[in-house]
Amino acid sequence: MSRIRMKVRFDFAGKTKSGKRFFGGKSSEETAEEMRQQQISLIRNVPVQGIHIEDIEMSQEIYTIYDEVTSKAVAYAPVSISFTADSLEDAVKFSMKEEFRTVEILEPEELVLSRIDMERLLIKICDELLNYKNYLERIIDNWK
Repeated sequence: MSRIRMKVRFDFAGKTKSGKRFFGGKSSEETAEEMRQQQISLIRNVPVQGIHIEDIEMSQEIYTIYDEVTSKAVAYAPVSISFTADSLEDAVKFSMKEEFRTVEILEPEELVLSRIDMERLLIKICDELLNYKNYLERIIDNWK
């Protein structure tokens, strides 16, 4: 299988601690922008095997929505990243993040997966889901 060009969008959340805003803390929007800057710095400076970053677009405005789980307004700072992946497994590993929102496959126009390619892809998706599950379990354990 040849290289795959994709564009993904991540929305980085600006979660603030309650009560801090009145005492000089950062707003949700400021925290979202800071989180976006930190994550983009990591993406630019830390190579990811099989991923070649082409463009990072951060011009989209920060938006705020009401989170029903926490009963708070949460700001999100979107980023669109165009990249080339050596394989579909590499693209899945790069894209599978909590902040993932959309994907657009730029090239090739069609993908044909062999039986082995499909097996590898499903294994990679399963691995990434298990990693995310473990991450969520650690968060919940620290909350208790």
